[in-house]
Amino acid sequence: MSAILFLTFLDTTIMSVALSDLQATLNTTVADMQWIVNAYAFVFASFMLTFGSLGDRYGRRRVMLAGVAVFVVGSVFGALSPNTESLIAARALMGLGAAACEPGTLSILRHVFPDRADRARALGIWAAVAGLALALGPVIGGLLVGLGGWPAIFWFNLAAGVAVFVAALSTVPESSDPESARFDIAGFVLGPVMLGTLVFAIILGETAGYTAAHVLALFAVAVATGAVFVAVELRTKAPMLRVDYLKRPAFAGSLAVAFATYFGVFSIFFLTALYLQIVLAYSAFSIATLFVPMALGMIVSSALAGRWVAESGPRIPVAVGCFAAGAGVLFTDLALRGESAPYLPLVFSLLLAGVGFGIAVVPITSVALSSIPARHSGMAASATTTAREVGTVIGVAALGSLFNTKLITFLTERLIQLDVPEEWRAVVIDAVITGKFQGAEEAQKLYGDIVAKVVTAAYDAVHSGVSLSLLVAGCVILGSGFVAYATFSAKRLALGEPDEPESPPQEA
Repeated sequence: MSAILFLTFLDTTIMSVALSDLQATLNTTVADMQWIVNAYAFVFASFMLTFGSLGDRYGRRRVMLAGVAVFVVGSVFGALSPNTESLIAARALMGLGAAACEPGTLSILRHVFPDRADRARALGIWAAVAGLALALGPVIGGLLVGLGGWPAIFWFNLAAGVAVFVAALSTVPESSDPESARFDIAGFVLGPVMLGTLVFAIILGETAGYTAAHVLALFAVAVATGAVFVAVELRTKAPMLRVDYLKRPAFAGSLAVAFATYFGVFSIFFLTALYLQIVLAYSAFSIATLFVPMALGMIVSSALAGRWVAESGPRIPVAVGCFAAGAGVLFTDLALRGESAPYLPLVFSLLLAGVGFGIAVVPITSVALSSIPARHSGMAASATTTAREVGTVIGVAALGSLFNTKLITFLTERLIQLDVPEEWRAVVIDAVITGKFQGAEEAQKLYGDIVAKVVTAAYDAVHSGVSLSLLVAGCVILGSGFVAYATFSAKRLALGEPDEPESPPQEA
């Protein structure tokens, strides 16, 4: 199960270092790269609760193995993708497989380890594996891209997926909830529609404008669908998500912190990698080595966080972790300023972000599980993972859109100041968005100083967009630290309340 968990979380971050290679081979734009990165996490988040419910009813091992099979098929399609559209579709298919795999890992764990002490240790390992996968994604991805280009990532997923499928056949026990009620069809439909229209509106707004009628209509559909989803989940007998549990501060707080930390920290993986590849022309291998200290920081701190939480409760550790991660993101912005990013300040910033992230993410699932009845552990596990993936999706979409909008606005204003003819402005902006302005300094020999000024403006525009996005991301993570302090307990956790008589939501 740890291998399945590792593989599904690994693919959340593994593509971040392949952006330059994708631009060179598939001519991807920033919006394209957002969809390539986001397609996986979007489908992962959209169907997490659905497959958690299906696993509870039809068998968690059965659903998990089916998910691994779908993940493998998606990997094959990804490796063979001839264009951006097919690659996005392949990533979405892999996300569907991951959504079927992940919920069962935690639900089965609770059945394998009925003793609370053993379960606490197992849960610590579970969280550490998830954090390790996220941290190693850029490192492994960089090595693979350096060896065989971006398709190597998908061939690796294929081989790893087949291996974990074979291993799971003989090692993972079956479990289910024999008292599971009927399937929540309305939630199955409304959840993905709500998230899909929201993400699509955010990304579409980059080019169409956020006041465009069709973009506003998409936002309205997302809000309306969300309201209907909540109403349905409150009334149905077998909800995918017990909305009334959100009244419990610790449970609601754990979801909010999970969302915010993943929203912000993924700016490191997406935006920093994008800047290093496009502006500073870092190779995928160079970025991989740069992310190693961050990965090590996450690994060590996540291991120590379990002991800290066991001794003092989750409030202080999670708050401190969020503050450290937020500071690391803000320091990363400072380290990227200038014509070249100094290596040591950048490493320190990434290390600080990694240490903080490792401390913060480990206890989140524990807090969620400790705040609701044990029989709904599958729901709690799926809810926290969904919050993480939704944070990733919205973070990449919103921060990527903020980056793109700031870049275009800044560059347009600078080109006007340089008296660049209007017909050439669109050409320059397109070259920047598609990463085709590297090496343009050579044109200065032929066309004079104006080319150098345009290139400088292009680099400044990219950094302006990255800087604003990192600033927002850092503030969001810092804010989550205050949420954790306000809602989490200072007492030691008991993983899962004992089952208690409850009145389930009634269907009209």
